[in-house]
Amino acid sequence: MSTHRITGAAMVAGIAGNPVAHSLSPVIHNAWLAAGGIDGAYVPFAPADAAGFEALVAAGRAGLIMGLNVTAPFKEQAFALADQATAAARLTSSANILQFENGRVLADSSDGIGLMRGLKEQASELDVAGRPVVMLGAGGAARAGSGALVEAGAEVRIVNRSLERAEALAVDLGPSVRVMAAENAFDGAVLVINALSVAPSIDFDQIASGTVMMDMTYKPLATTFLKAARERGLPTVDGLAMLIGQAAPSFEALFRRPPPPLDLRALLMTHLGEAA
Repeated sequence: MSTHRITGAAMVAGIAGNPVAHSLSPVIHNAWLAAGGIDGAYVPFAPADAAGFEALVAAGRAGLIMGLNVTAPFKEQAFALADQATAAARLTSSANILQFENGRVLADSSDGIGLMRGLKEQASELDVAGRPVVMLGAGGAARAGSGALVEAGAEVRIVNRSLERAEALAVDLGPSVRVMAAENAFDGAVLVINALSVAPSIDFDQIASGTVMMDMTYKPLATTFLKAARERGLPTVDGLAMLIGQAAPSFEALFRRPPPPLDLRALLMTHLGEAA
């Protein structure tokens, strides 16, 4: 039986997105709170629209919640509503962390940190410096991931159905980022990342042997994209590695302390019912 107690002095934070019911963030952060005996709670919020999200941020300004993780479709709005932003958030004009303090809002982005930590964990020999990387998608997570890859010295190629959105990302991130058609993007790439919420339609015959394939999606853990890559003998990185990589900076920002030691991957694999 859990000994975690929540009192009237509890610190409250959460995650905002729509949909949000699939998120593993409440599992992670509440496990940390319980492990550390911390008087707090981490809850999901599902604003119906932009107006609902703005109202949630207003609640944060009013001191009702300490902070939020933010997921689709509110990451860019989160950045726009902030009074102050870190360099990581400014680089991509999106935020997955909002910290509320004395009526003010600080925006940050840990998606890029999560991506790079996930790659280090599951593809430790990969070096993206000076090498082409393909990003499938141009949303908030793709922006943050692309920004981190640019900082690591990669040449990022954006493949996205909406050219306007992809070109806006490329303009924001500078000359190391280009928008390319799928039929030309994979030549020489050392890493392909799926930042779409659905399985992309790509020709795996264009993917060279040894190219690392990463999917930001973690539910299911073995996505159609990753299964197809593994069937062709390609190395893969799953979305759980990225989620775990960005979780600790989020916890520290939201609850103003580092998380206690905990084997998150084992916890989440059990929660997902996945084989280790």
